[in-house]
Amino acid sequence: MIAWTVGLLGEVMVTAGVLLGLFVVWQVFWTDVQSSRAAQDAVERMHESYEPPAATGEQPTGPQTGAPPVIDAPAEGTDFGILHVPRWGEDHELPIAEGVGLHDVLNTGAAGHYPSTSMPGEVGNFALAAHRQTYGAAFHKIDQLQNGDQIVVWTPKAWLVYEVSESYVVTPDQTDVVAPVPGNAGAEATERVITLTTCHPLWSTRERYIVHGEFVEWYAPSPADDMPEELRENV
Repeated sequence: MIAWTVGLLGEVMVTAGVLLGLFVVWQVFWTDVQSSRAAQDAVERMHESYEPPAATGEQPTGPQTGAPPVIDAPAEGTDFGILHVPRWGEDHELPIAEGVGLHDVLNTGAAGHYPSTSMPGEVGNFALAAHRQTYGAAFHKIDQLQNGDQIVVWTPKAWLVYEVSESYVVTPDQTDVVAPVPGNAGAEATERVITLTTCHPLWSTRERYIVHGEFVEWYAPSPADDMPEELRENV
């Protein structure tokens, strides 16, 4: 009887180990595959559905340093832009979606826009969140970014160029990193900035890795939804 019980317990433990191993494979690898596919599909849909904005006179050419055109905030879960980070690869593209919900945004491999923050190109803080591991790991290489690196955001109205200005680590309760003026929740914004946020260190949610960037210029969107040649030469 004792031997039978021990044998049964052994079989249960082996089965549990197999199931645990399968869960790890699913969590670590398969979610990456699924979410990466979903993210690429979202980018392709935005490319295919792009329509040039209605002409309102002569279209500006070359880099512009004035106030860029800003899109309206879309509905929760809607893809509205594309994020290019040359440091992560010349052809790197990520969809940007409204909201930071897990199931409808972040787990799809997208970079999620904090709804309380500015839209891209708007005065204030355009803040994004994404996973650093699993579910596409959109911000996996965030710690590779260096000051001066470009972060390029495409919207149906403009190509917006930001440059990384600083990176640091905070605890989850330091939410002022996404304030209109990062680090100063009570201040009124006068500049256009971008913030990327993700978990830190890898395989932990103990802290948050933060990257800020400053707006430097914008370009009019091209009819073919293709990155402007001047900008492509820089990246």
